[in-house]
Amino acid sequence: MLTLRGRGARRGNALSNLGIIKDGALLVRDGAIAAVGTRAQVEGLPEAREAEKFDLGGRVVLPGFVDSHTHLIHAASRAEEYELKIAGASYEEIARKGGGILNSVKRLRAATSDALKQRAHHALKQFAAYGTTTIEAKSGYGLDVASELKILGLHRELSAEQPLEVVSTFLGAHAVPAEYRGKADGAAQYISLLLDKLIPEVASKKLAEFCDVFCDRGAFTREQAKRILEQGKRHGLWPRLHAEQLTRTGATQLAVQLGAASCDHLEHVNRADIRALAKSNTVATLLPGCDFHLGLKRYAPARQLIEAGAIVALATDYNPGTSPTVSMPMILSLACSQLRMTPAEAITAATINGAYALRREKRIGSLEVGKQADLAVFEVADYREIPYYFGVNTCWTTMKRCKIIQKQHF
Repeated sequence: MLTLRGRGARRGNALSNLGIIKDGALLVRDGAIAAVGTRAQVEGLPEAREAEKFDLGGRVVLPGFVDSHTHLIHAASRAEEYELKIAGASYEEIARKGGGILNSVKRLRAATSDALKQRAHHALKQFAAYGTTTIEAKSGYGLDVASELKILGLHRELSAEQPLEVVSTFLGAHAVPAEYRGKADGAAQYISLLLDKLIPEVASKKLAEFCDVFCDRGAFTREQAKRILEQGKRHGLWPRLHAEQLTRTGATQLAVQLGAASCDHLEHVNRADIRALAKSNTVATLLPGCDFHLGLKRYAPARQLIEAGAIVALATDYNPGTSPTVSMPMILSLACSQLRMTPAEAITAATINGAYALRREKRIGSLEVGKQADLAVFEVADYREIPYYFGVNTCWTTMKRCKIIQKQHF
């Protein structure tokens, strides 16, 4: 049993401390962990004598994965763009031709809420099948008032209708929508819509906890991102940032300045950015699935970030264009092979540090007394085999608050 016991987020050498208990056991009461220890210790407790027993048969158990960066709600894949990328077209070339984010925006606006919800329900079942118990979900494929509110409303409905916890982020600043492009002040007009209309409404209706901005070449500048995130912060939406993915914009420094919960991607960070993150509580969330799917050779410098002392998390970046995966085990495999993280570091980054990025580390992300009994059970002999078997789902059972939400048949 990998407990990941300990306070708060993990940095440096602490990323490798999994708190392993051989022949471990948990006592759970009302969905929360009441005791943790060896099987002999837990079975010896008076309350355990009357408890229902669930024997995992020598399998490996760890906290359910916390996927802290996804774009859950979208209307369709972008498989046609996949072929263009294989033929050599860049992400930006596809976007300039009306593909990319704007392609997903067009499709989402035309889709019904029922169709979007059905697609998301299917994805959430798949997340659970791979051991994920909590996800963050961003808006950003609507880019108008009605569509953005529709996405965020679906996040709320999905949280109530199925067992996975869905943490909502407002990403109205994902791109400047097509109807504002070509105008001399189009970007300024759209930003005014975000500042004056959407952010206040999202906050007043409590539709999101976080506000995010895609701060990169072809999206929003550092100055624009600062205005948007400061307005979000004034309305109680904590900042997050898509930072330094395609080029360096200074978004990481902005994230640290604003006390952002996380800045994500980070393929183009420099030494000063790494030092700033290491001195801060802003999580560096790495998304190797995106680089893998795009066929890029440059990944985020995970080793430098870890050695500097930054809080490193891992997430799928599930989305229809650049990372269409729900598999956190595959992300662990990429973290090990491409980012040179150890299996222990990768598991920590995908559990307790992901929980910290969502400001939920006090109740999920590790197996400790008082926390939710969110568990992922793997049909392996050694935890290192989870990333070792890349592209293979060895998750045997997933439990949310100690209730089985997904079980595989091997």
